[in-house]
Amino acid sequence: MLEVINQMIETSGFANMTWQHMVMIALALVFLYLGIKKEYEPYLMVPIAFGILLVNLPLGGLMAHPEGGNPGGLLYYLYQGTNLGIYPPLIFLCLGASTDFGPLIANPKTILLGGAAQLGIFAAFFLAIVFGMTPQEAASVGIIGGADGPTAIYVTTRLAPDLLATIALAAYSYMALVPIIQPPIIRALTTEEERKTKMVQARPVSQTEKIIFPIVVTIFVSLMVPSATTLVGCLMLGNLVREIKIVPKIVDNLQNTLMYCVTIILGLTVGAKANAELFLSVTTLKIIALGLLAFSIGTAGGVLFGKVMYRLSGKKINPMIGAAGVSAVPMAARVVQKVGQEEDPSNFLLMHAMGPNVAGVIGSGIAAGALLAFFG
Repeated sequence: MLEVINQMIETSGFANMTWQHMVMIALALVFLYLGIKKEYEPYLMVPIAFGILLVNLPLGGLMAHPEGGNPGGLLYYLYQGTNLGIYPPLIFLCLGASTDFGPLIANPKTILLGGAAQLGIFAAFFLAIVFGMTPQEAASVGIIGGADGPTAIYVTTRLAPDLLATIALAAYSYMALVPIIQPPIIRALTTEEERKTKMVQARPVSQTEKIIFPIVVTIFVSLMVPSATTLVGCLMLGNLVREIKIVPKIVDNLQNTLMYCVTIILGLTVGAKANAELFLSVTTLKIIALGLLAFSIGTAGGVLFGKVMYRLSGKKINPMIGAAGVSAVPMAARVVQKVGQEEDPSNFLLMHAMGPNVAGVIGSGIAAGALLAFFG
């Protein structure tokens, strides 16, 4: 009897717990708190945090590889959708079905702001190289600057899979912190006069334009950066399905059912890659610091280019909308709206900011394709 009890104790998780496991479990609980109590990206933060929790409970075996008589853990099989790059394009498909490209079509020059906001990607890339990372690791870290979680995951699974958990957590954490990070940068780079600039109402966009747009973008981007076809093509297919308005049930399922199902599996499997051995390292601290820098530079790049457009347009473009050039849709656009109304309650910038915001999604997809073409 005593031998049985000893065996139960020795094979329990308690007996095999290390300090690294305890640190990671504590970190998982912190992320659960942020997702549940603070509502920081709860749709992703909660499953990611729970994935971290599950994989760091000793002997659970949820990420065990199939070998010998062991069939492998559940999360190992679910993770193959992340590892093979299946889930991120599906997220883009759903995102396309949820996004109105009308503001961008109505004011096409705002696509330049979406491009300028990708500056953080390349700034962080070069800094990561300086810090001793490989080009593949640097590209994966840099993509955080686009503030686009699925794109960051897609690039990282192909270039630096060992960094997946850290980069995914950094990307989604900074996306969740958009309302905290962006306003100080916007105010520091703009004057009161610039922030109070009112923009004229954009022209109406016809359904024909909205149908043609995703088709043309798919052809153009795919020919220009073939490696971006997967992400941009799925984004545009989802948008085309939305705009033709003849398959509402498909659109509803993409916007809701499929989006939430893929999101929870993606989050869970990304979190499950955060085992203590990989996560608790100096490299993790570098990634977190560089990710914040990338996101901040991206925001600053959009605002500074917005200031250029403000001057060139005869003070008709509010430079703050450049901050929405990052891919955090629609959070970044809402931040611009909020800061604008703090300066002038009668100023409505949301729809104007949505132009560069959706352009940022396209821009991050193109940037990801370029990085994959060079380093994949």
